[in-house]
Amino acid sequence: MTKLDELLEQIYRKHVYIQTHNFPDPDAIASAYGLQQLLKYRGIEADICYKGKIDRYNTDKLREIMGIELLDVDKLSSVLEEEDEVILVDAQKGNSNIIDITGDEIICIDHHPLNEKFDYRFSDIRPEIGACASIIASYFFENQIPMDEKTATTLTFGIRMDTMNLSRGVSKMDVEMIYRMFDLCDDEVIHVLQNSNLYFEDLMAYSEAISSIEVYGNISFADTGKNCPQALIASVSDFMLALVTVSFSVVYSRNSEGMKISVRSEKKALDAGKIVARALEGIGSGGGHATMAGGFVPFAGSDREAQLLIADMKERFCTVIGEYEKEYKN
Repeated sequence: MTKLDELLEQIYRKHVYIQTHNFPDPDAIASAYGLQQLLKYRGIEADICYKGKIDRYNTDKLREIMGIELLDVDKLSSVLEEEDEVILVDAQKGNSNIIDITGDEIICIDHHPLNEKFDYRFSDIRPEIGACASIIASYFFENQIPMDEKTATTLTFGIRMDTMNLSRGVSKMDVEMIYRMFDLCDDEVIHVLQNSNLYFEDLMAYSEAISSIEVYGNISFADTGKNCPQALIASVSDFMLALVTVSFSVVYSRNSEGMKISVRSEKKALDAGKIVARALEGIGSGGGHATMAGGFVPFAGSDREAQLLIADMKERFCTVIGEYEKEYKN
């Protein structure tokens, strides 16, 4: 039996919901859409749902060009029932980046580190894979299911964005899926999407980050200003790694609920997911991949108190990173 066969055996209804992580990115949307098409091919209807908003231009452009219908879970509250079956993609139950909606989370397909607290009827969780869309794409080829141009283009863009064009956290499967979909996808659409990255307002976040950046050894810290979208914080964090002396980037933004944090690492000795989890222990939560991760610290104090929190966060990260570097050398 293939992974898709195992998955299908655990779906008992003719309609399911596919839930992405909050504020979905191209990989999450591509994975959800690809799975939706696979289920449709096998006679199962599915709606894609998410929490938050789509706050990056190329992500929203992907949805628009491909005509992908996404439902806000807040508008589904009166429709969802406890018996509804939910499939999680690009996220896992219990993680801070996904809301617990009404329904039974029966299946999980993800590429983030395993959260062992929860069980599913079926799970396909592969942290070694660079993009969740690669896992979904493999289901098509393993089961010889036809893939149309729209699906191939969407999945290809999802893989490219989550691996920074196959330059970050990439695996052999990611490369193989890009290769196998090469002749199936629309190159012009991919080009348009990859070159449509910023709103004019986004430049202000880069400006804030550049003006606030502090570098301690190989670690950089930067503030994108208040209420910066999560996806933009992540983009700025990637941008900071372009500095020659920086191999570990921490970018943060305060909103009404607390401090959102994005972390990037390009050194094997510095696992971003483990470091952010340890650094924020006791004041917040965090986790993710070895090369990219995120965190959140609940906070509702004054601006003065916010500055004290930021200073504490910086000290925590520097201490934990110092410990990791010592452990690696030994």
